[in-house]
Amino acid sequence: MRDILNAKLGRRSVLGAGLAGASMLAMPSVLRAQDKSLKVGVYGGFFKDSFDKNIFPDFTKATGIAIESVAEPTGEAWLVQLEQAAKAGAAPADVSMMSQVAMLKGQTTKLWAPLDAAKLPNSKNLIENFVNKYPDGKIAGIGAVSWYITLVTNTQAYKEAPTSWAALWDKANADKLGLLALVSNSFLLEVTAKTFMGGTKALDTDEGILKALEKLSEVKPNVRLWYRDEAQFEQALKSGEIPMGQYYHDVTGLAASQGSPVRSTFPKEGGIQDSGCWALSRASKKTEEAHTFINYMCQPAIQATLSRKVGTSPTVKRDLLDLTAAEFASVSSDIEPIIPRYDLYQTKSDFLNQKWTEMIAG
Repeated sequence: MRDILNAKLGRRSVLGAGLAGASMLAMPSVLRAQDKSLKVGVYGGFFKDSFDKNIFPDFTKATGIAIESVAEPTGEAWLVQLEQAAKAGAAPADVSMMSQVAMLKGQTTKLWAPLDAAKLPNSKNLIENFVNKYPDGKIAGIGAVSWYITLVTNTQAYKEAPTSWAALWDKANADKLGLLALVSNSFLLEVTAKTFMGGTKALDTDEGILKALEKLSEVKPNVRLWYRDEAQFEQALKSGEIPMGQYYHDVTGLAASQGSPVRSTFPKEGGIQDSGCWALSRASKKTEEAHTFINYMCQPAIQATLSRKVGTSPTVKRDLLDLTAAEFASVSSDIEPIIPRYDLYQTKSDFLNQKWTEMIAG
C-alpha cells in the first residue's frame, strides 16, 4: 500500500503521488492483429516504462499473447474504475497490479475473479505471504512485486549505522528525523509493535492500537519533518539537514551508488515490506491469458529481472534466484520483515486516521 513511492520506479502512481493517468500503450499493428491479447494495469512512470521494455516484449515472444499496458491512475481511483466497469461487464484492464488494501476492498465486493492454482504451477515458487486468498481459501491475487521501507541515515552525521528501529526513540536524535506523514503509508504502528510490543499481533485490539500510538507519540520531539513529499525528505537526508528517518531501501541505495552520503539499514526487527498483487477483474473475458501471464511472472528468472531492472524485491523464495549477494542486498534482506497490518487500514481506517491526527501528526 505504498501511498508515496519513488520517482525512479513510479510504482507509487496507483497508490499516491502518481505520475500518469489511465492511458494505454499503443501496440504495433502486428501485435494488435494477433488473436491473443491481454490488458495489464501497472503503476505509471518509470515502473510502467520498465515493464514495457524489459518484461512485456519477452512475454509476448514466449507466449504469443500481446500486451496492452495501462498506466493506473492515482489513489483508490483505479479500484473504483474497475468496480464501476465490472458492474457494466467491462474491464479497463484484465489483470491489474493492486495494493494490498485495494485487494481486501475488492474481495468484499468479489471484484477479483478467483485464480485457479492448477493453472499457476509457478506460484509454488512464491513466499507464502504473497498468495492473497479469499476467506474461503480461493486465490484472489498473486504477489507481483514488493519493496522495503528501512531506517536511513546520513553517513556524515552517523558514522555507525543504527541497528534497531528503537533509534527513532533515542533522545540523542531530537529534531533529526524525517518520517512518513500518514498512518497508512508509514506503518509506524507496526514498527512500534514489533520493536516494543512483541509483534504486530499486539495491534489486534483497539486497546493495543492505542498503546502503540502512546508509545509512538514519544517519538514526536525527535521528528523534524512528517513528510508527504518524498523528494523533500530525500534532499534533506542527502544534505544532512534531516540526517535520519524512514525511506525506501532501493531509492536510498541508488542515491548512495551515485555518491550521496546516505545509507539504508535493515534493523534487527526487520524492514517494512510492502507489495502489490496481480489480480484478475471478474469482468475480464481473458481468463486463460491472465493465468498464463501471472504464472509467467512467478518465475524466479522474471523476478530476478525485475530486481535488476526495476529495483523491486523478489516475491519468490531466495534459494530459487540467481541474484548475487550484492544484487539481493540492493533490493531485499534475509531478516524477517515487518508485514503491514493491511486489514486494519480497511476495517479501522476512520479510527486510525482520527487517533493518528490526535496523538501523532496533529
